[in-house]
Formats: sequence, structure tokens, C-alpha cells
Amino acid sequence: MEARLQKVLAQWGIASRREAEEMIRHSRVRINGVLAHLGQKVDPQKDAIAIDGKPVSKKQRPALIYLLLHKPAGVVSTCYDPHRRPIVLDLLPKELREGTGIHPVGRLDADSTGALILTNDGNLTFGLTHPRHSISKTYRVLVEGHPPETVLKMWRQGVMLEGRKTRPAKVQLIEHRGEQSFLEIVLQEGRNRQIRRIAQQLGYPVIKLHRTAIGPIQLQTPKEPFLEEGKYRSLKNHEIHFLQDQITQPIKDSVELRSVSRHEMAKKEE
Repeated sequence: MEARLQKVLAQWGIASRREAEEMIRHSRVRINGVLAHLGQKVDPQKDAIAIDGKPVSKKQRPALIYLLLHKPAGVVSTCYDPHRRPIVLDLLPKELREGTGIHPVGRLDADSTGALILTNDGNLTFGLTHPRHSISKTYRVLVEGHPPETVLKMWRQGVMLEGRKTRPAKVQLIEHRGEQSFLEIVLQEGRNRQIRRIAQQLGYPVIKLHRTAIGPIQLQTPKEPFLEEGKYRSLKNHEIHFLQDQITQPIKDSVELRSVSRHEMAKKEE
């Protein structure tokens, strides 16, 4: 059965759909010896797929990897950077970054630090980065000035960005430090540079932004030593199960909702 090339590469664990699209754009992928193009469909049972001249197939799918990385500042959350800046894969040993299809789930901008998940589970990446999913992400943010409660309340309720209001957020003042303030912010959406743009718009620009947790997955727990900058660890089984549950729960909810709707319709017809 035919499917879009980037979907097939993601299902095989070669790369996320986004990274697969980048590979195609940079002429790294060939189908039956011919350069692939975006949107192209393939039949995995019949077509020969090669990346950088090397054949790939479902049989070659590597073991699934799930990591938590503490991203340092100055490192970009991609698998390739045309400006030759350091990338997150540079922080991994050769055996993890080559031939495994590992990639970041979502992004932290180059200036930000903190928790970032890496995996070669393309289906998980697609699910977690889809707009319908909303895993909470916790940040510790240093801003200029002392934002009053009225500003924090405005932030909590949602702020207009590019004509669309942000989702409600948890915003708490931790402490003042001189002419600066530390805030803890919990978001359930991830628009591009969202915290920095809102802070700038409200008049309290971000000085430092650090992500401490993705859902319950934290850089430091009572049972785990603090994960230092540039270091990584494997996710625990319960953390992997949490992520997998996040991409199946909305499907379960929609099925239950449809069942309820049908039941209500049947009652009305009675």
C-alpha cells in the first residue's frame, strides 16, 4: 500500500516526519535511483529507498531509543544546521547518533536551556508534536523588571499573538533578584518562541529561559541526580509509557465522545 515517503521513514524509525522532509529537500533521498520530492508516495513493498546512497528498509529499523537531554545554550535543536552551528546530536556518542534515526521531539530555541526529549520513534514524535496534544512543559524564566500581579494575571488568561490568543497558562512569581524577576511558567502549547514574545510584548523581556520538565519528566527528581548541561539519560519505562499514553488518549477520548453522541442521538430518536 502506498504512503507518503516522510511517513514511511518515520514509521521505520529513520527520522521524524519533519526531519525526513528536510532530508528530501536537501536531495538526500532517492526512490528507485531517482531523487525524491516532497509529497511523493511510495510502496514500501516494491520501491527501493536510499538515503545518502545507502539503502534503507523496515528490516533495518534500529532498536527504539528514548532519551532526556539537558540542552545547553548555543546548541540548536535540529539534526542538521546549514549555518554549521552545534546541534543536539553532537552531544551524543557516535553509536547513538549514527544510523539510529534519533532526533529531537519539538524544539528549544538556541538561546534556551533545559529538558529536551530525543528519540527515533517517528510515530511518537509525530503524535507529540501534533497540535491536538498538549503535554505541559515547565519553565524557569528570568525577566527584566518586576511584573505586577495584573500583568501575571493577563499572561495566565492568554495573550494575543499574531491574531490568535494563547491558551491559559500557569504563571507564578518565584522571587525578585535586584531589578530582575524569576518566574515559573507552565504551558500546554508550544508556539515559536512563545514565552519570549509574550514577555517582550508585556514589557518584561526574557534574560534567561530554562525548561525544567516535560510533563512529569524532569531534569532532577528525588531518585535521580541532577542532569548536568550537555548530558543525557535514558527515559524510565514509566516515562516512556506516559508519552505513549499522551498520543493514544486523545484517540480514546474521541472514540468515547462519538459513542456518547451516538447514544444521545438514539435516545432522541426514541
